[in-house]
Amino acid sequence: MSAEAAARILDMLREREAPLSGAAMSKSLGITRSAIWKHIRSLRREGYHIEARPASGYRLVAVPANPTQWEIQAGLGTEHFGTTIYALPQVDSTNKVAFRLALNGAQEGAVVVAESQTKGKGRVGRRWESPTGSNIYLSIILRPKITPTKIPLITLMAAVASAEAIEEVAGLLPAIKWPNDLLIEGKKLGGILTEADMEMDRINFVVVGIGINCNMTRSSFPPSIKDTAASLQEALGREISRIALIQAILRHLEQWYTRLVQGRGEEIRGRWEELSQIRGKEVEIAFMGEIVKGKAQEIDADGALLVQEAGGEVKRIVAGDVHIRG
Repeated sequence: MSAEAAARILDMLREREAPLSGAAMSKSLGITRSAIWKHIRSLRREGYHIEARPASGYRLVAVPANPTQWEIQAGLGTEHFGTTIYALPQVDSTNKVAFRLALNGAQEGAVVVAESQTKGKGRVGRRWESPTGSNIYLSIILRPKITPTKIPLITLMAAVASAEAIEEVAGLLPAIKWPNDLLIEGKKLGGILTEADMEMDRINFVVVGIGINCNMTRSSFPPSIKDTAASLQEALGREISRIALIQAILRHLEQWYTRLVQGRGEEIRGRWEELSQIRGKEVEIAFMGEIVKGKAQEIDADGALLVQEAGGEVKRIVAGDVHIRG
């Protein structure tokens, strides 16, 4: 199905309550009435309730609640992010799908969203629980012209953008735990997974994966994370629109990404520290077999965490598993 034609058909149907004839759409789009009917059937398969009335035409009765390409793009309001969206029912991992697309030349700002993942990935190889129809599983392709040393800033940027999007849609502002966790009352609401294809001196592309627990209830969490995970529905006492939240994430991501590529990393660091829950805390960080203990300081210009050990030495941590002590 032509994405442009389907989008225009939906736009025309949204604009009016009365039925719209196939002949009128055919004339406006410059395609046959048979092609219009094929697009209508394809949209119905994606969950759109489109009524067909003999001698009158087509009328849009209801749209799907799940995030389809067309619903995300309707009123999205971005310049580049989300111009191309792959909305899939089930994938192994949205990051894996986006990585494959990027290797094959997919443009910057292309987005992969899925209703469920069979091999959802968290950091350091952990599994990300990905039940169907409840949460947001989203990955976006970036092609930033920055040095590889600044990749940690991309994770910070994505965390800031996601936190602000959640505040916009749900009215709750999560805290951020370095480097990639979104927290509500100390429990994990979401996370960021950044993966890159790069050379010594350049980045070919970066895939940023964002997972947010939206409409899960306490009983639906697996036992392994039941006491440590949070969801927006649990916090609010009501369901939220995943479509609206995805749109807000893409808008905030585009705004903060613009700052990143313009060399305004200081603004990202400043906003991240406003939302951070780690500065000044005693931390224990495990990475590559090493354990670093000390007091978390600031984030440096490249997005690495500075930790002052008991003896006074300051270590620069670019990645790791963080535990806030006490």
